[in-house]
Amino acid sequence: MISAAVAAAAVGFVPATAHAAGPSADPGRAATATSPAPAAGSAKDAAVKDLAAKQAKAKADAKTRSGASARAQQGEYFDVFMGAVNSNAHSVGLATSASTDLTNSFVAYDIDWGDGTIDREYGMAGTNVYVNHSYAEVGAHKITITATDTYHKVSATTTEDIVLDGSEFTPHTPTRLLDTRDGTGTGASAGRPVAPYTTTRVKIAGNGAIPAGVTAVALNITATNASAGGHVIAYASGTKQPATSNVNFAAGQTVPNLAIVPVGEDGYVELANRSEGPVDLIADVTGYFTRSAASGYTSVKPSRLVDTRSGLGAAAGQVAGRTTFGVQVAGQGGLPAAGVTAVALIITATGPKGSGHLTAFPSGQQAPSTSSVNFTAGQTVANAVIVPVGPDGKINIRNGAWDPADVIVDVTGYYSADGKAAYLPMEPERRYDSRTGAWPLAGQDYHYESMWTRGRALEAVVLNVTVTNTQGSGHLAVSPDPSSLDDRIAGKAVRPTPPDSSVLNWTKGATVSNLVQASTGTSGVIDIWNRGWEPTDLIVDIFGTYEKN
Repeated sequence: MISAAVAAAAVGFVPATAHAAGPSADPGRAATATSPAPAAGSAKDAAVKDLAAKQAKAKADAKTRSGASARAQQGEYFDVFMGAVNSNAHSVGLATSASTDLTNSFVAYDIDWGDGTIDREYGMAGTNVYVNHSYAEVGAHKITITATDTYHKVSATTTEDIVLDGSEFTPHTPTRLLDTRDGTGTGASAGRPVAPYTTTRVKIAGNGAIPAGVTAVALNITATNASAGGHVIAYASGTKQPATSNVNFAAGQTVPNLAIVPVGEDGYVELANRSEGPVDLIADVTGYFTRSAASGYTSVKPSRLVDTRSGLGAAAGQVAGRTTFGVQVAGQGGLPAAGVTAVALIITATGPKGSGHLTAFPSGQQAPSTSSVNFTAGQTVANAVIVPVGPDGKINIRNGAWDPADVIVDVTGYYSADGKAAYLPMEPERRYDSRTGAWPLAGQDYHYESMWTRGRALEAVVLNVTVTNTQGSGHLAVSPDPSSLDDRIAGKAVRPTPPDSSVLNWTKGATVSNLVQASTGTSGVIDIWNRGWEPTDLIVDIFGTYEKN
């Protein structure tokens, strides 16, 4: 049985013609709601009343068209109705009911889910039967329901085409879609920065190799040439601008940040400049999500693949300017030896001798004219990236500066055809802000955040974490908590051990943000650690979830 929340959302039912009965009502198409399902209660009552009204109308239409004498010859009226609602990334909840003039009709429902699975459910005619089903793959599926009166042996069949809400990832060669400095992607012949408190649009669907129907996109968004401090908000075109942030910057800074952004129905995303001065914006794509089978996500325990300061995973010593080195990804850090299509990383530049940028790209290709991490001399800066993996299981990292810099690479997850978790974008939401009614996060302490959701098997969540009002230098680390929320309520929680990886670095007085694809582990709770010695304010925004089947 599905939850009341799912049942409440199944409000559109499709009548079908009985095999042994008179004519049925005109068919209509089921209304399919999107995840998350609405709450139970009044919504479910409305759904039941709606079904009753449709059944009554179907009966009346059948009687009108058939007539009493015709019905006596052809047999009793018998129809079946179906409604479906996508309840999470991999499953569908379904409501079905038969309508008949037969007395005490007991009905068997044979439900063909369209993936080789057939289930049988029973119920009295006129009573809603609720079931759900989990699919191994996202995408389109045809559901067929055959309802049979177990005594009179009359039957009716109806079908419904559904598309699951979950999306899987397709890597894309790093490509620049927007650069307001030279007019790329804006339609302008010359550079034109984004004015204060205005937006610019980025075409996603149908742009280059990105297909129509894309649900979300992985963009590395860079703010540069800012004349005042502020932040950038990325969101789906045609939706309300959320009260979240993706990139935070100060005047004169060049700051990148990865964002996984829902795509509007018109195929665009919006980038809002929330500052008092103009700013140039750059957007580089590295992949996109669609409601079709591609690459699912698997999180891994955050671990370090490369640290040029010690010679881990690369030659010891700073990476010379204008040079490239390879990183073995497949078979490292908990990743399988084959089948990895893209990898989720945190790349950090530290100790650079001059200003510049790092570019991560798949092996076997030329370095693209995009950037993954931007830095100035002496700065330590991290950025999340999703990098397509070359056929040899490697990626390349190029130091685009003229001067040397140390490079650190931490892995947080990967995409593959065997990956079981599909992405479910959600309306961006601010989950936590220590500035509003909470204390700053103390040095060497952590904030835990429960991500548990009833009826959903989470693999990871997509967050943007921000530190501000920093009172010293430090770095942030994120990892799953070993204790569940129930453990904490029962007083059984144990203090977790902070991970050795980092997701962002800061200095005193800075505001810094970064995207994190945070594993929820087995507890559904994540920990966000202040690994500095001084307090800092912490902000957590959520943009979507990866859900297993």
